[in-house]
Amino acid sequence: MGEVRLPWGRRMRSGLDRIRRVTRSSQRSLHWDFLGSLAYDEALALQLRIRDAIRQGEGPEHLLLLEHPHVYTLGRNAQSSDVLVAEAWLRSRGVEIHECDRGGQVTYHGPGQLVGYPILNLSPDRRDIRRFIWDVQEALVRTLATFEVEACRREGKDFIGLWVGNAKIASIGVHLSRWISTHGFALNLSTDLSFFQGIVPCGLSSVEMTSVEALTGRRLSVCEVAETCARHFGAIFGRRLISGLRDPRPIDPSAPVLASNES
Repeated sequence: MGEVRLPWGRRMRSGLDRIRRVTRSSQRSLHWDFLGSLAYDEALALQLRIRDAIRQGEGPEHLLLLEHPHVYTLGRNAQSSDVLVAEAWLRSRGVEIHECDRGGQVTYHGPGQLVGYPILNLSPDRRDIRRFIWDVQEALVRTLATFEVEACRREGKDFIGLWVGNAKIASIGVHLSRWISTHGFALNLSTDLSFFQGIVPCGLSSVEMTSVEALTGRRLSVCEVAETCARHFGAIFGRRLISGLRDPRPIDPSAPVLASNES
């Protein structure tokens, strides 16, 4: 009698391959790019346009990674007294002030800081604001660990962000409209920390701010850290990363945008 070959191994392997292909193809795509230095109002207009496209089913999710020129941004809970410096000081240093609808109080953005704006649809399976914040924190924890900086969370709504010891290295403030996120995080790499002295950062009058450079002496490329950060975001949120934005319309910060209600 000739040898009998059972096809089970081949069938099992081909079945697993099909499952993997289906799983990969069913993943949501996350378009990302490092945009370099971008003015705050231009970045906000881009976020809102992407958010509205997602809401209308006409565009994919995005992770915008960039730097801002010097700017103080005031969240929904900010007070005018949180800005400690006079208008002349702001003008002499080229610092703008912008109010916005993210959570939190006042923070600083500037060169040497990686700013990230994940515009994600948390429906139907991730409609949990605490989980969303936790996942954003986790992406940053893993990013910093890649560059040998160990960061941690702290308990309490006043301490949202990331910390190294008692010093704050990253700030997080988001907005949800119909479970689509805007705004995001700011990670201090080689940031000029003296600009934080012009405000009460996140409403914490005695907080110490720090950066990767202050902790390690290393001046990291913001673009390199952005690429690492994008990989961790894709893994944590289960998204298939696609490099490059899918937004053909030019940025027009003067264009009117629709106000949204927080969910």
